[in-house]
Amino acid sequence: MPLELRAVRNTDIPAITAIYAEQIAGVNTYEYKAPSLDEMRARVSAIVDAGYPYLVAELDGVVAGYAYASAFRARAGYRWTVETSIYLAAAMQGRGIGKALLGELIAVCEQRGFRQMIAVIGDAGNLASRHLHERFGFRTVGVFNGIGRKHGRWLDGMQMQRALGSGDTAPPSDENPHD
Repeated sequence: MPLELRAVRNTDIPAITAIYAEQIAGVNTYEYKAPSLDEMRARVSAIVDAGYPYLVAELDGVVAGYAYASAFRARAGYRWTVETSIYLAAAMQGRGIGKALLGELIAVCEQRGFRQMIAVIGDAGNLASRHLHERFGFRTVGVFNGIGRKHGRWLDGMQMQRALGSGDTAPPSDENPHD
C-alpha cells in the first residue's frame, strides 16, 4: 500500500502520542514527560482550530509520522510566519516519509497564504533534520548555544527558514494569512 498523506483525524491521536513519546526519550523535543492522550488531543485541536495544517503520513494502515505548522509567535505581525514540526516513528525513519510530509506541508502552507516557514531543530547536531530542511531550501538563520538541557547535557538549538510563495517580495493578497 502506498504512502498516504492526509489531514489528521481524531483516531490518529493515540499513534501521534506514541510517536511523540518516542521523541521525548531523545533530544528532538525539550519536553521531559509525554503528554496524555487528552493533552495531545487538546494540542492538535488548538492547532487545527486556529487554521493551521496538521498532516499525517500513513503507511500500510499505520501512522508513520506527522507534521504540522503552528504560529511562530503570538503577536499579530507574525501571522504570515509558521513554525514547522515533523515527527516520525523510529521504525519509519529513512524511508522518505519526512521528505513527503515536509513537501506537502510547504505546499499546504503556501496555499493558505503563509509567507515564511521556520524550522526549529532542538539539537543542532541532528544532521538528518538539517539535511531534510536544506533539501527544501531552508537556510540556517541562527544557532542558540546551550539553549536547552536534557539527559545531562546542554543542547544547541538551530533555526532554519525558507520563504513560502513570494515571501517578503510582495504584500499579501489581504490581511488574512489563511486565504
